[in-house]
Amino acid sequence: MAQHEHVRVAVIGSGFGGLGAAVRLRREGITDFVVLERADSVGGTWRDNSYPGCACDVPSHLYSFSFAPNPDWPRTFSGQRHIRAYLEHVADVFGLRPHIRFDSEVKLMRWDAEQLRWEIETASGSLTADVVVSATGPLSDPKIPEIPGLDSFPGKVFHSARWDHDYDLAGKRVAMVGTGASAIQIVPAIQPEVGRLTLFQRTPPWVMPRADRAISGGERWLHRTVPFTTQARRGLLWGIRELQVQAFTKRPDELGLIEKLALRNMGRAIKDPALRAKLTPDYRIGCKRILLSSTYYPALARPNVDVVASGLSEIRGSTVVAADGSEAEVDAIIFGTGFHVTDMPIAERVVGAHGSTLAESWKGGMQALRGASAAGFPNWMTIIGPNTGLGNSSMILMIESQLNYMADYLRQLDVLGGRTALDARPAAVEDWNHRVQERMKRTVWNTGGCTSWYLDASGRNTTIWPGTTTEFRRATRRVDLAEYEVIRRPAEQPKPKTRASAKKAESKSEAAA
Repeated sequence: MAQHEHVRVAVIGSGFGGLGAAVRLRREGITDFVVLERADSVGGTWRDNSYPGCACDVPSHLYSFSFAPNPDWPRTFSGQRHIRAYLEHVADVFGLRPHIRFDSEVKLMRWDAEQLRWEIETASGSLTADVVVSATGPLSDPKIPEIPGLDSFPGKVFHSARWDHDYDLAGKRVAMVGTGASAIQIVPAIQPEVGRLTLFQRTPPWVMPRADRAISGGERWLHRTVPFTTQARRGLLWGIRELQVQAFTKRPDELGLIEKLALRNMGRAIKDPALRAKLTPDYRIGCKRILLSSTYYPALARPNVDVVASGLSEIRGSTVVAADGSEAEVDAIIFGTGFHVTDMPIAERVVGAHGSTLAESWKGGMQALRGASAAGFPNWMTIIGPNTGLGNSSMILMIESQLNYMADYLRQLDVLGGRTALDARPAAVEDWNHRVQERMKRTVWNTGGCTSWYLDASGRNTTIWPGTTTEFRRATRRVDLAEYEVIRRPAEQPKPKTRASAKKAESKSEAAA
């Protein structure tokens, strides 16, 4: 990267959000931009998560860009390999490669109030940008809990998002920590090859069957030949999930039927009453993300698997100790303990107009106007920002809505002209956040009786959007300038008239008359 390079837009990250932003910029006629990527390839979380069994829990035709349909998805729920290949394809087809700077992790972003631009320091050099679009994503930085004795464990330790493919699990005694979306895919994938698998479960998840199947050659031929059929399939999948939203957001009691189906799914595979009791949740389904698997419960019923209904609390040499006092000797520990979602590390590297970091600004909880703009951070936007997550549908829908907002944001800057910046008004951010949190109060995520990664340290839900994707798209269709302060460089501000200049102008006016 050339020193002192300046671009109109700097996009951070090359996952779905970053590549989507890059495509939208080109479609808007903007080519003066870069995509800063810390790794050596695109893909975001679908590059980083390559663990055995890794797949998406959203149907393939909905988990893809509307502007880049893929008629050749091989399965109804695609695996990591095919999703990553799709993102590589998007980068190639839309000509994004020349804009991407690999191995360019952002170390610091600082707002220059005099020049009205961002100064960005990366691992490969420095640059400046008029606008920053942060698309690092909430599932990018793994979280490993602080466990006493972990540093002295003599065996192998890694997180699910940093899978060590060189380590052979065959015949090993393995501890799997966590029972989230990654763990329920990893457990059935490694159970047949490990010697013994000990699963540490703090809270049992609700698990529904995963209706996955191969997409036939005839279906793919039809989607290639008649593109409308791909759109129709996507529309049907979207519509079904839109109809489900009210049960999550307004009438959680209606989810009782779904709980019965989930319990029936468990009962088919788990015959041992004691094990079934361990695996039965005591909170409303949907409070945590509903997981999909048809192989998780059968794997837990195998004789080489032990389920410990307690969290991992201590490690003594090769012995892992649960909070309930039970112990196991293991050769490897795999953490499926999630990510830094409500405390994203990138926030510590963004310094705004008042000299404070975004992390400091969000100390009381993340909040951003329409999920995109934070007060005090001019010309900075985030994709998949606060309260834009979904509990039952595709995040690509939310990303595309935010791309609409980003595009109009840049158009507004063009209309205003000159060296200009937009800074979200604190009152507008507060008003938006208040309305979101008021709607959140009756949702299953707040009332379901669980503690989830949707909640921050203070128990506030700063992650999920409490409505339909249609509502969010409507809310982000265009930028309302009344919600922003327009900032111009001092030299470009209209000069206030002095008394002398006012009299002079008045004299000229009279003379002209």
